[in-house]
This record gives sequence, structure tokens and C-alpha cells, in this order.
Amino acid sequence: MSNLRSAAAAMTTLTLLTTACATTPRDQPEHQATDTSASAPATPTGSNEETRKATAPAALRFTTRTLDGKTFQGESLAGKPIAFWFWAPWCPKCLSDAPAVKAAATQHKNVTFIGIAGLDTETAMKEFVQRTGTSDLVHLSDAKGAVWTKLGVTEQSTFVFMKPDGTLEKASGPLGQNGLEKHLRTLTAQ
Repeated sequence: MSNLRSAAAAMTTLTLLTTACATTPRDQPEHQATDTSASAPATPTGSNEETRKATAPAALRFTTRTLDGKTFQGESLAGKPIAFWFWAPWCPKCLSDAPAVKAAATQHKNVTFIGIAGLDTETAMKEFVQRTGTSDLVHLSDAKGAVWTKLGVTEQSTFVFMKPDGTLEKASGPLGQNGLEKHLRTLTAQ
């Protein structure tokens, strides 16, 4: 009888463990942005990086990969003026905006420019960067559109300008050099 109870207890434990393991979340695909807003600490714990993560706007609470395969934390941009450029490799508007983006990034060193590629393969994205000469910018691979969705972008070529305080302004392109300059002056105005 004792052996029967031990066996029943072991089976119950095994069933509970199996059920618990089956309900754990699966890892995100390698190139899909993940929302880290729930994991940000509620109060700063002392280090600059932890403080930045805790105070990062919700729009920057994501993790994804760059086109060169490095992990990218959106929270690392907190407190900086940012120009996000959402583009697709096959987009003629994006192609026409590329020279203006390249020139503006060179001229406005106080603004962080981030290209966010989507709607195609990484191979096509890399070819676009090479063809447009924009390899000096950080380009994120967002084939599934997670960062696009997070920042409310529904078309390409679109720019999202984020002030250091987290306020956003969105503009659809092509903007050209003059249009981009106008938005950058607003972005960096004190």
C-alpha cells in the first residue's frame, strides 16, 4: 500500500511538472523585436543603464537585431534626440529619401539616426544599405514589423522623430533634404 501511495505521489508530481513546463512562454524568434516594458524596473537601482531603462519611454522598450547581427536595445537611446527612418528595400520613396538621410546624419551629429528596415528579406535589406551608401547608420532588421507596430508606423518611407523627453512626431516621406531639415530643427530646438 505504501508503494502504491509513493507511486501515486510521484505521478502527481510528474504531471504537475509537465503541466507547468508546457505553460512557459517560448523564446522569441531571433529577429523579432520583443517588448521589454514589463521587465523595466519600477524604480532606478543605481546604475546609469538601469536608470535609463527605467525611465525610457514605452516606445523604446524593445530588443531586436541590427542588420549586422548585433543585439540592439531600444532603451539605449533614452534621453537622446532620435530620427527613426522606416524603409523597405523595394520602396522608391525610401530610395529617394536615402541621400537626404545620409546627408542629415553627417550634418546633425547630435541626432541619433536609426534605419528600421522591414517588409522584405535581410539580404534585400543589406543590398539596399549598400546601394544607398547608408551603412554609417545603424539599421535594424524588422522583417516581422514589430518595431514598426510599436511606433505606430503603417507605411514606408516614414520618419518618427523622438525628442529626449520621449515626445514623438511622425512624418511620411519622401521628405527630401528640406523637409528632413525642417523636422530636425524642430527635434533639436531647446
